[in-house]
Amino acid sequence: MMFSAKDLEQFNSKGIDKNIVNKQLDNFKVGFPPVNLAAPATLGHGILGFTDEEIKHWESYYNENFVDYKILKFVPASGAASRMFKHLHEFHQHYKGTPEDIAAYEADKSFNSVYTFFNEISHFAFYDLLKNKMAADGLDMDACIENHDFNTVLDYFLTEKGLNYSKLPKGLLLFHHYDDEPRLALEEHLAEAAQYATDHDGKALVHFTVSPEHQHLFEQAVNAKKGKFEQRYNVNIEVTYSQQKPSTDTIAVDLNNKPFRLENNEILFRPGGHGALIENLNDLKGEIVFIKNIDNIVPDRLRDTTVLYKKVIGGVLLDIQTQTFNYLDMLEEGNVDDDLLEEIKTFAGEKLNIHIPTAYAAYDKMEKIDFLFNSLNRPIRVCGMVKNEGEPGGGPFWVKNEDGELSLQIVESSQIDFSKPDQKEIVSKATHFNPVDLVCGVRDYNDKPFDLRKFVDPKTGFISQKSKDGRDLKAQELPGLWNGAMADWITIFVEAPIITFNPVKTVNDLLREQHQ
Repeated sequence: MMFSAKDLEQFNSKGIDKNIVNKQLDNFKVGFPPVNLAAPATLGHGILGFTDEEIKHWESYYNENFVDYKILKFVPASGAASRMFKHLHEFHQHYKGTPEDIAAYEADKSFNSVYTFFNEISHFAFYDLLKNKMAADGLDMDACIENHDFNTVLDYFLTEKGLNYSKLPKGLLLFHHYDDEPRLALEEHLAEAAQYATDHDGKALVHFTVSPEHQHLFEQAVNAKKGKFEQRYNVNIEVTYSQQKPSTDTIAVDLNNKPFRLENNEILFRPGGHGALIENLNDLKGEIVFIKNIDNIVPDRLRDTTVLYKKVIGGVLLDIQTQTFNYLDMLEEGNVDDDLLEEIKTFAGEKLNIHIPTAYAAYDKMEKIDFLFNSLNRPIRVCGMVKNEGEPGGGPFWVKNEDGELSLQIVESSQIDFSKPDQKEIVSKATHFNPVDLVCGVRDYNDKPFDLRKFVDPKTGFISQKSKDGRDLKAQELPGLWNGAMADWITIFVEAPIITFNPVKTVNDLLREQHQ
């Protein structure tokens, strides 16, 4: 593709190489290949399930060993929460207060309806704040609702006239009621971190990825709120922030796969999705990193199970990593006999889910050592998986690559070719899905940080259709953070109970019993 000098200047200002732009343009033309599912990961076949006794063991193992490590909690928290309020925006746009509008409003009383939002509004943690904002302007919120004046309430709820919730990120929304005061989503992450993500000095490290326009609001909220958790849990909480890099933005194209140009003739670039955050994770140079979405939290009364299973997956990781490092030390020395090689091969296959090719048997000793060393010397992730109860989202599968190698992967539905009967059947037999509940070992056996960018599968991106200023366009997302961005990691799946998964996708989800 021929670019103008002005185009090249634009790429340069974002830190994007021209060759990367051309590769992205090629991706639009040829598309991304679907994954080749070999089987669902199930209990005993890719997913570990533990007895009560084993759960206690892994909890104790974590409690006894975590002080030797620098523990970090990584929370992707960028972007506005506007999708949480989609049904409210649509209602606000069309509602005029006519008898027909009121009848339509009262006709739909389903859980995610606007009716439920207003009928149960006093059960939201933001109720008092919203009511007070309106009262300051001489308005009675309850009277407005009673008189079917819903748009006035939504003005104060969604826009800068009041709470401005449609422009805020989820981390800065009030999620839960407490006796003393309601809590923001980010506060619940601070409380969680204080209970399992501390080091030997009693320091809890939390990292939020944020949008540039929201960072100062996060900083204000953390500075105002963290003291009460430090006092309650006797820890020091240290919060850091980063932003998605402009260099991870991806080019947008029109429907003919030509760069989408704005009125000023600049090329449109869009954020590359949460897969861009592998760069942020890489920059942290962490040691043990827990990853969890900003909206998957519970109030204090339900947190014990969450903390327990964080310690369980943490304990599994620390144990597996210790064994892996010991074997890597032996392999590096090269002084391993046949029995030890067989022991390491069995560990790699049975404990680390590493595919041992049939050709391995014919390798000479040096080739076996090289294969095992390279297979073991990778970042490790242990992921909680919950039983599928119809929730949307990715799932755990055995995937076969073009070389015929099998590996455990978290796969999104957008990566699957449902027109193929065998792929559709494999999905229908899946038993678990991914709640984004990971703990990661991101340093090697010499305590050096891995370059996580080397373990990304670039073929696992995603193309979607969007629009800008009324014109259709195609957008490209980078391999997802826990999908293709971690495709070449050592992967272990552990079953966790459904109570550890409580996402808030719509504002009405805050009315669910787990969030009350």
